[in-house]
Amino acid sequence: MRKVLLWASTNRWLSQRLPERRFVRRAVRKFMPGETLEDALGEAARLREEGVPTLVTTLGENVETAEETRESVAEYVRAMDLAEEMGLDLEVSIKPTHLGLDQDPDLAVENVGELAARAGGPEGRGTLWIDMEGSFYTEATLSLYRAVRHRHVNVGLCIQSYLRRTADDLESIMEFGPRIRLVKGAYAEPAEIAFPDKRDVDESFLALARRLIDHLGSGGDGFLGLGTHDPAMIGPLSADAGAAGLDGSRFEIEMLYGIGRREQRRLVGNGTPLRVLISYGGAWFPWYMRRLAERPANVWFVARSMFR
Repeated sequence: MRKVLLWASTNRWLSQRLPERRFVRRAVRKFMPGETLEDALGEAARLREEGVPTLVTTLGENVETAEETRESVAEYVRAMDLAEEMGLDLEVSIKPTHLGLDQDPDLAVENVGELAARAGGPEGRGTLWIDMEGSFYTEATLSLYRAVRHRHVNVGLCIQSYLRRTADDLESIMEFGPRIRLVKGAYAEPAEIAFPDKRDVDESFLALARRLIDHLGSGGDGFLGLGTHDPAMIGPLSADAGAAGLDGSRFEIEMLYGIGRREQRRLVGNGTPLRVLISYGGAWFPWYMRRLAERPANVWFVARSMFR
């Protein structure tokens, strides 16, 4: 099922046809409050009342022109401006191919650097997150991160535990005292690049997280956001972070909007730092298929939606 869903995420015909189906659009609302920035920020305001800060990203990858990258920059600046006006504790996560990585690495550095400067403000506190895409872009994304990080301390990077190379990649950027969002990974990758066995992916996730917790707990600079809904990860790693003396300024759990809401409420109730990622935009089909692939049981939600 996971392989089928990941294949569907890259199929152009399906991405053009299925979003037209009413049951698909209804089902996607489980994971996305709407297609506009106003939809996303409205939900961020609601979550604020529950004591939950947020992270937003606008969907869309592999834009084709430099002009489109500038439109993406403008949209993220608008998001930060509106969030500031609304008094939201809100961060932004960008995809490199949304901001010029396919066109020109220097263009991507310029665009991401501009957003990092806006996110940080005068004191450089707000984090701008660089998301990680498929393995074809891993090396270029690391280069982008290094280039921007030399100028902006507030830029963070997403790394994926299913890639065999990630442990070495992490060590290569430890000198920066990195702000890291650790996820398992959600793209279709060959076995020589990514661990095919879930147990190996989980072991890698735990090892990477503990490497960062040890670094932070011993006084190293940086931040760790655990992007997971897996209780087998959340429980022990939250305990490890607590034992290392890490509070919400150094560590948090990051979960997707609409997934694990009961667990989100539990975490807030017991004081575990939590941030919820809200996605929006019209180009949601590939992203939606990858979300289903992360937990194929969610397909049953779609099936039920067909009959409502």
